[in-house]
Amino acid sequence: MISPQILHGDIPADTWFDRWLPASWRPYSRLMRLDRPIGTWLLLFPCWWSAAMAAEGWPDLWLFALFAIGAVVMRGAGCTVNDWADRDFDGKVARTAARPIPSGAVSPRQALIFLVAQLLVGLLVLLQLNWFAIGVGAASLLLVFPYPFMKRITYWPQAWLGLTFNWGALVGWAAVRNDLALAPVLLYIAGVFWTLGYDTIYAHQDKEDDILVGVKSTALALGENTVAALWGFYGLALMLIAAAGWAAGLSWPFWPLLAVAAGHLVWQALRVDINDSSDCLSKFKSNRHFGWLLLLAIVVGRLW
Repeated sequence: MISPQILHGDIPADTWFDRWLPASWRPYSRLMRLDRPIGTWLLLFPCWWSAAMAAEGWPDLWLFALFAIGAVVMRGAGCTVNDWADRDFDGKVARTAARPIPSGAVSPRQALIFLVAQLLVGLLVLLQLNWFAIGVGAASLLLVFPYPFMKRITYWPQAWLGLTFNWGALVGWAAVRNDLALAPVLLYIAGVFWTLGYDTIYAHQDKEDDILVGVKSTALALGENTVAALWGFYGLALMLIAAAGWAAGLSWPFWPLLAVAAGHLVWQALRVDINDSSDCLSKFKSNRHFGWLLLLAIVVGRLW
């Protein structure tokens, strides 16, 4: 297998999308970031964690599949909105200038039509859930659409992203139990702090360009205090996850497995180099491992 290379910043080349998709589809696959699935994983895990926590035994694999499809299309929709809103900024930055909209591969009008198509698929997925979960899921749109503009308003757009990306912690529980409780609320808040950590690491890749184009981020707000802040963000996330596990009544194997997952976040905070873009990207992507470790902890804690 040929290792992907980077062209004009952040677009991988020679992925299976390039080899198998028709040429006319490729700009849209890049617009929804199918070639960079880490964002889909980070959106999906809170759904899976919560659904597994709410289950009475094995988690419902049909629900897991629905959430996976929903995460792909809704993450894609979020990327489409973000790129449409940032089309003028992205064209001025080398890392993002080759993205489909600023490069001209997809027009702003075509991007909006594609956005509607993705939202319709997301709606079809949502309609497979119970009515309470549908209402909870639909409410997330109040967070999704303002997000791309937060970086122009506040130095803490990562906090808004956390509120948006972890909404699945509420939807997953609602889809299983047809209600909400303390456990999913605690898990949701934990996810916000987790996102503050990993997306601050990610934002350090862009800090010079952000200054150039005049947008804000926690990387700029925290600067050299980022690592200290990571200990706080990740520490709060882990305490709230532990509280959610206790509120959900998970059995004792949850705790040692949670400690293993916690070790991964400790490793990130200890080893990240905020002045090395490649290391920041690597540490950011490694949160997929944390997601799997925590899912294992929850499933075993529920099954035991």
